[in-house]
Amino acid sequence: MNNRVKNVNVDELKDRLVAINRVTKVTKGGRTFTFAAIVVVGDGNGIIGVGLGKAGEVQAAVSKGVEAAKKNLIKIPVLKGTIPHEQAAKFGGSEVLLIPASEGTGLKAGGAMRPVLESVGIKDILAKSKGSSNPHNLVKATIAALAELRDAKEVAENRGVSLDVVFKG
Repeated sequence: MNNRVKNVNVDELKDRLVAINRVTKVTKGGRTFTFAAIVVVGDGNGIIGVGLGKAGEVQAAVSKGVEAAKKNLIKIPVLKGTIPHEQAAKFGGSEVLLIPASEGTGLKAGGAMRPVLESVGIKDILAKSKGSSNPHNLVKATIAALAELRDAKEVAENRGVSLDVVFKG
């Protein structure tokens, strides 16, 4: 399943910082600090990308993360502010469960899932994370779950049938 996006207006993408990690390396001359930043970019209309930037300063790490995120954008089906169906995914020690919600429910998600779902443009969803709450793995599990989503039109095309057959069987 390939839902990568090639050409997108870079000006429309908004970046959100998920987490910053300070890494310390001890050498004989003392301690060296570097920063790792997880950044999510999205247009709020179904396009999202995630990137990791590492640098000696926070701002440089964030900008490197934004550039990395813009290089691997994917398209997610968003229907009426929610997702088309339930989806679970696992990455490393993190497990994620995404459940579509009715209008007005809001974005019920915690931790590193919230900025990912906000960036993609989802307004109503129930999300649960199990296992590790490590932001790296949680973001990647959320992206994996979103990437597996398919809307009814895509299912009908893959099966070679009409939309009525998809819904009525």
